[in-house]
Amino acid sequence: MSEIIKLEDFKKVDIVVGKILFAEKVPETDKLLKLSVDFAEENPRTIVSGISLYFPDCSVLVGKKCMFVANLEPRIIRGIESQGMILAVSTPDGKFSLLEPNNEIPAGARAK
Repeated sequence: MSEIIKLEDFKKVDIVVGKILFAEKVPETDKLLKLSVDFAEENPRTIVSGISLYFPDCSVLVGKKCMFVANLEPRIIRGIESQGMILAVSTPDGKFSLLEPNNEIPAGARAK
């Protein structure tokens, strides 16, 4: 079981719907993809994620709306500034799924 956190700590996490505009493999890596994501802000954000093994053809991600943590401190990964984190689940036997909202929910919508 994970560490128990207080509700006040969880409320600090900004979970937002983002629409993936572009996806490409990060050169010289096996796991990393560079995503350009629309959060209904002035400019798209760059997100680097270790999901490449699940998407050999990363173009299938373009147009998908997924859930992201939008208020993580930016982090440099392989020379690329990542400005958030995509949310996904996996199982020990290799099943994997991105967390995707109902298609009617627009980019920029925030979890309550």
